[in-house]
Amino acid sequence: MPIQKNILREITPLTQSDCFTVFSRTKTEFDFPVHYHEEFELNFIRNAKGVKRVVGDHIEEIGDLELVLIGPNLQHAWFTHKCKSHDITEVTIQFHKDLFDDRFLRRNQLTFIRNMLEKSLRGILFSYETAQLLSNRLLRLDKKDGFESVLELMSILHELSLSRHTRILSNSTFNNMEQISYNSRRIERVMEYMNQHFQKSISLAEVANLTNMAESAFSRFFKARTGMTFIDSLTEIRLGHASRMLIDTTQSIAEIAYESGFNNISNFNRIFKKKKGCTPKEFKESYSAEVRVFF
Repeated sequence: MPIQKNILREITPLTQSDCFTVFSRTKTEFDFPVHYHEEFELNFIRNAKGVKRVVGDHIEEIGDLELVLIGPNLQHAWFTHKCKSHDITEVTIQFHKDLFDDRFLRRNQLTFIRNMLEKSLRGILFSYETAQLLSNRLLRLDKKDGFESVLELMSILHELSLSRHTRILSNSTFNNMEQISYNSRRIERVMEYMNQHFQKSISLAEVANLTNMAESAFSRFFKARTGMTFIDSLTEIRLGHASRMLIDTTQSIAEIAYESGFNNISNFNRIFKKKKGCTPKEFKESYSAEVRVFF
């Protein structure tokens, strides 16, 4: 029987009267469970090497400096894990998902921020250099107030939207509460088809036919619009479904592999480990342990 893990829905202290809220603190450990909330969250962490980060279906140990943007309703948490530091600095900034009106974000000057906010639905890890560059401004943000504080937050988000060497953390199909726009009806038609039929074999010719394009032309078009090949995108959809089942159900790994569109369990294990750095069994045990500790 499938079961739903007890993931905490956090009601943040951010009120409708405020644009955003900032929490700046020094701590010795991380003990808040895996959770999600409707607000965007920008989290800066310093001096916490060895802490374990969980964002969607991504699990990883962090280094000395960490800066991550989490989109609405994406489950996440940080855990002490192997961290030995007793002088951890953390700054958490939460802002409403409608702080930037959609029509406002469609303006040309907001293109980079709009793209960044869309990507944050999967979680964005910024580079060490970016975190270091913005560290003083993030640490001083709680000292500002009124309109000046809003301008500073917007300026920080603008800098982040232009930063290089960012990394997307969670699988694109893991957080199915929000839909990613590709600004292309043909691509969105293909993605919808792949999401509906990933359990069976899907050929390049099959999806190219949906767009009335030749296979070679479609491959180039798909890669240009999504940044991924058709095969990699299909694999990511299957892995996202598998990851969700590993967390949310008691089905066996073999059952999950076949229900996710993989033709055999050894192939599933190999691809899963290559993409996520651990086996499906290790992923399930690690994620379950972090949830179980608190409930």
